[in-house]
Amino acid sequence: MFGGSLGEVYGEKIVKVQELAIKTGRPLIGINDGAGARIQEGVVSLGLYSRIFRNNILASGVIPQISLIMGAAAGGHVYSPALTDFVIMVDQTSQMFITGPDVIKTVTGEEVTMEELGGAHTHMAKSGTAHYAASGEQDAFDYVRELLSYLPPNNATDAPRYQAAAPTGPIEENLTDEDLELDTLIPDSPNQPYDMHEVITRLLDDEFLEIQAGYAQNIVVGFGRIDGRPVGIVANQPTHFAGCLDINASEKAARFVRTCDCFNIPIVMLVDVPGFLPGTDQEYNGIIRRGAKLLYAYGEATVPKITVITRKAYGGAYCVMGSKDMGCDVNLAWPTAQIAVMGASGAVGFVYRQQLAEAAANGEDIDKLRLRLQQEYEDTLVNPYVAAERGYVDAVIPPSHTRGYIGTALRLLERKIAQLPPKKHGNVPL
Repeated sequence: MFGGSLGEVYGEKIVKVQELAIKTGRPLIGINDGAGARIQEGVVSLGLYSRIFRNNILASGVIPQISLIMGAAAGGHVYSPALTDFVIMVDQTSQMFITGPDVIKTVTGEEVTMEELGGAHTHMAKSGTAHYAASGEQDAFDYVRELLSYLPPNNATDAPRYQAAAPTGPIEENLTDEDLELDTLIPDSPNQPYDMHEVITRLLDDEFLEIQAGYAQNIVVGFGRIDGRPVGIVANQPTHFAGCLDINASEKAARFVRTCDCFNIPIVMLVDVPGFLPGTDQEYNGIIRRGAKLLYAYGEATVPKITVITRKAYGGAYCVMGSKDMGCDVNLAWPTAQIAVMGASGAVGFVYRQQLAEAAANGEDIDKLRLRLQQEYEDTLVNPYVAAERGYVDAVIPPSHTRGYIGTALRLLERKIAQLPPKKHGNVPL
């Protein structure tokens, strides 16, 4: 009807459904396919858009809001989905944009198709607006059902939990073959990548529901279960940019952390991060401000927070990825963990610059000296036992024991009480 454009009656129906969902504490699912405001109704349609947007904001953090984009959504039709928790699109069927290809061509002279401008691939890989690109409508509906299985109906209740018997006896007596595979997963060379998905799948009860899989692939976020309890996973991905944090990864992780905190879902961080991605492009586009969003999101989260350092945890990125002093409740490290201000090769060149210069002037073997100094640095400052001695790591554990330790921590933190200073709201570094 009317191309799905929004008019007064159409808008009033949406507003009433939103208000009912908020009142009853039920998730709100929107199926979107429309051409924006109904021009013939003028400012009335714009007023209804504003009421819809405001209800989206009032419902945010109170009930889960999920938007399915099932066709072309333009103009005002795209801002309501943008205010919801999850946006699901259908490949080659869904499009989202503020101004369409015809307007863009008239104003700027650019020629672009609807799919190139606002298709599912564009919003999954480039803009980060979409959280999942479905292969078809049925796939989209199935994904939403799976998503709802991890979310509570509202923020006053706990997320759905499956019945799972807690392991009895010591952790080492409950190890599975998948647990033992973790002991050999990390490569011997600290510069060799590995797929963090291999770690994630071995820690969870069943499947991993990844969010925004095609966007900022240097960080992995999604939902899973450990001992029947839903958890949110945030993990660096060494196969992309060596797991470095950049602008997009920081914002992707920050939003997911806040979503988990809204709906009482514990957060598990899997850390292998050599630092923030260097470069003028990152600096000019605001890595300081936008990277701080993840710091803010993690620091304000009150749900149980568990961190596992699998390998590198360097510099400011160590702080950002769930360090003990940022409010992590239980911080675990594998023996392969390297926790320091910077890696050995960079640190030796900086700390021992004068000693290396003097050795070079005396005709000594610089490469041999550098390797010796790097080994000393790793032995005295980088290994996880140094951090554990100072209380920055709670335990250095065999990788195969990780699932058992996380399960124990989740049971320990089940009745966690957080005390925050009273305030109207914080000022997120937007």
